[in-house]
Amino acid sequence: MHFRGCSGRHNRLDRSYHSGDTGDINSLISELITRYPKRKIAAVGISLGGNALIKYLGEQGNDCPLTAAMAISIPFELGICAKKLETGFSRVYQRYLIKSLNKKMHDKFKNKAAPIELSNLNEWTNFYSFDHNVTAPIHGFNSVDDYYTKSSCKQFIKHITTPTLILHSKDDPFMNQSVLPNEDDLSESVTLELTEQGGHVGFVYGDTPFNPKYWSEKRMVDFFTSIFN
Repeated sequence: MHFRGCSGRHNRLDRSYHSGDTGDINSLISELITRYPKRKIAAVGISLGGNALIKYLGEQGNDCPLTAAMAISIPFELGICAKKLETGFSRVYQRYLIKSLNKKMHDKFKNKAAPIELSNLNEWTNFYSFDHNVTAPIHGFNSVDDYYTKSSCKQFIKHITTPTLILHSKDDPFMNQSVLPNEDDLSESVTLELTEQGGHVGFVYGDTPFNPKYWSEKRMVDFFTSIFN
């Protein structure tokens, strides 16, 4: 599923997407259920998409129509992860993404009035300032802290009743281990699988760099096969 504005063209509304946006996920899954009422359906969420998926699963609880779900390298607590991205090599990734988001905003509102003041857009060079000045007000949050608090998925994990696998690496460079859920945060339907290495959405292995294999893909197939069988 492409989030709004991520498919190569802009959506028509002023709003786009954010880390806790589950409305579109719910609409898509509901449509799939309507079209294929006899099919078992599973979902995979990666990084930011994984945060949104876990939040959706927790919101749905016993009413969730999915048979299974998997989330990979998710930012369990958005505020902590945003601060982590301001340190070390993570800043390179942050700079790239913020530059891309700024370009999207300028392009989206070049022919129509923007709902916020964009004259200082190029000065908001980290996620915290961008989310405070752009993401939060456009999507109805009071502030960046309000946005991060309400959208972080960690608080929703305990309400999940759908068989769910969360795959995460301890050496993920975009977050530290303080964001990881403990046993009390997990419901009986959720398995948290931690690896020592894997980076952020990496999990690469194999005999040579020229023939890489991806543990996350293999694990996903094995997990869904076990559930669907």
